[in-house]
Amino acid sequence: MTLDLLRFTTAGSVDDGKSTLIGRLLYDTKQVFDDQLEHVAQASVRRGGEGALDLALLTDGLRAEREQGITIDVAYRYFATAGQNGSPGRRFIIADCPGHQQYTRNMVTGASTADLAVILIDARHGVLEQSKRHAFISSLLGIPHMVITVNKMDLVDYSKDRFEAIVQEFSAFSAHLKAASETAFIPISALEGDNVVERSAQKMPWYEGPTLLELLEQVEVDYDHPFDVPARLPVQWVVRPSGVEGAEDYRGYAGQLAAGALRAGEEVVVLPGGQRTRIAAIDTFDGEVAEAMAPMSVTVRLADDIDVSRGELICRPDEEPSVVRELEADVCWMADAPLRPGGRYLIKQTTRTASAIVDEVLDLVDVHTLERVDGPQELALNDIGRVRLRLSTPLAVDPYSVNRRTGSFILIDEAGNGTAGAGMIRGASA
Repeated sequence: MTLDLLRFTTAGSVDDGKSTLIGRLLYDTKQVFDDQLEHVAQASVRRGGEGALDLALLTDGLRAEREQGITIDVAYRYFATAGQNGSPGRRFIIADCPGHQQYTRNMVTGASTADLAVILIDARHGVLEQSKRHAFISSLLGIPHMVITVNKMDLVDYSKDRFEAIVQEFSAFSAHLKAASETAFIPISALEGDNVVERSAQKMPWYEGPTLLELLEQVEVDYDHPFDVPARLPVQWVVRPSGVEGAEDYRGYAGQLAAGALRAGEEVVVLPGGQRTRIAAIDTFDGEVAEAMAPMSVTVRLADDIDVSRGELICRPDEEPSVVRELEADVCWMADAPLRPGGRYLIKQTTRTASAIVDEVLDLVDVHTLERVDGPQELALNDIGRVRLRLSTPLAVDPYSVNRRTGSFILIDEAGNGTAGAGMIRGASA
């Protein structure tokens, strides 16, 4: 377990206050430079703020976002705290995701590497469809912790009854989730700063839990030690130096370790072909090392001269993933044109690309009830459902629940070369 870094995402329905919340966190933890504050103050006046800082402008950077007052793209922000109330502090990476349904694809991108999801709910409106969709996607992506922040409490007179009603409403919905390991509820006002960094003792004396920042600093995120999980090295590049004296016979296989650790001298297998050999040496930017662990970027030299290409996977013989030509996966559909049986796409999984045909759309998730509707004709934009794919070439895969990197993929529209869907592998097709 490490408390050094926490990646978290904010999500929820449009206008729930996600960007304002992030701005409040940055402002109240003194992470904003004076020139940034001056720029935001000027922009706030231009938008009719009458002198009040519009903290959402600290994250909404695109011109279209500022004009419309919404988040369109995923905005990443970085900050660190020294800790409070005895906590050691942390470094944070925040992904501020858009709320509009048409930008659900961006939310999937922003949440894909998160350790914790902050779902905002407007205290006036309660749990909306997009709030449910984002909570379900967070669960589907395997995010281990979820924090439900009931925002805009200042607009409901800081009502304890209203907060508790929303807690009950969301709890009834989330009972059907393949849920996060822990869910917390915090009443806040991002605009006024209540229970974000500072406790709202006067306005909400009935709330006795942590502030949002206290929770973010204290939540425990368990990381598997690299030596405790199977090693996975997708080959990104075959290194053959040319014109370098003394390196004429050098051949290395470069990539970023997706999981686990590798040591020089140990036996490995290259998939999907299945050739076995040993690691002769492991090179890094800083020189040769005896062992490497995820997420290091390395170049591996092998003891035998075997045929290894980009997209193949190096692992240990006793820890091999499945090598499949057919698979089942949960897919978040991101394209205007629907996904239908018979559709042809490119599939990119780690560093390997193949062609894929949709054999069958198995079901469609109803985001209101979380029930799976069998036998749909298609997946439309922002739909989530389970599909069966047939591949042109074998892929070495793990279930997404075991390994996010080797268990995920994207589907690419061959005509426009745009990302059409994001998938989480359940396993080989039955």
